[in-house]
Amino acid sequence: MAAVLVSLAVVGAVVLGCEGARWAAGRYLPGALWPYALEVACTLQLCWCALELKLLGESAELPLSARLTLLYVVTAVHVGTFRGASCSFIGPLERACRRKMSLGAAAGVACAQLAAALAAQPLATLVWSRGWSDTHARHRRFGYRCFDPLGGTLPEAAAVELACGFVAQAAVLHLHKLQPPLRVHALSAVITALVYAGGAVSGAVFNPVLAVSLQFSCSGHSYLEYMFVYWLGPILGVASCNLLFEIILPFLCGRSFVTEETRKQKRQ
Repeated sequence: MAAVLVSLAVVGAVVLGCEGARWAAGRYLPGALWPYALEVACTLQLCWCALELKLLGESAELPLSARLTLLYVVTAVHVGTFRGASCSFIGPLERACRRKMSLGAAAGVACAQLAAALAAQPLATLVWSRGWSDTHARHRRFGYRCFDPLGGTLPEAAAVELACGFVAQAAVLHLHKLQPPLRVHALSAVITALVYAGGAVSGAVFNPVLAVSLQFSCSGHSYLEYMFVYWLGPILGVASCNLLFEIILPFLCGRSFVTEETRKQKRQ
């Protein structure tokens, strides 16, 4: 129980620190720099908290129900505090393909996200090195090693990441049908369900930037193999979801399955 409390304290401190960074960036930075600062703060929060929860889930004797509850609550906190940040280079890539963002701006946002994801690892390691809990101390004794995260073959894991990306994007496209207070909880529930369904095969990350922080340093596979699973899979999932709901189904049924409200939200 002590390990759980320590990890929750770390997650809470990370969220509060990143929220302070978002507030300071919005108040003192020029407007042109705000999107980049927002992505850095939010991606750092996402990756650092995910690293802490991953370690807690792997090391502590927590039942599945408790792990899923923690995931749901922390995901709801992320969704509620991110202010529209994507924390994934799929977001700026999609906007660039739709010509809603220049390629240079999209590349800048993606670089900011990747920098934050890479920074989360040494920051988390710095906290673990303090040995504030048995879980942290045990991880330090094993040299902060991360083992093979794949529970299936590379094609199986990539297929799971593709499916998760498809379902998550479909949920995002249709969240406008819910009242605003319910959207956070609906998306958090979808993400939690996807992690439960696909976690044993690939970890169900379906976020290329988060995967860089969580999985790329793990043993068992090369960077190219991880890119195949965690980059290509989610990108194809999101692209196929957009193709289905914005082109194929409207063509077959003669009506749009994505409302104007959703298009406005994606342009923002």
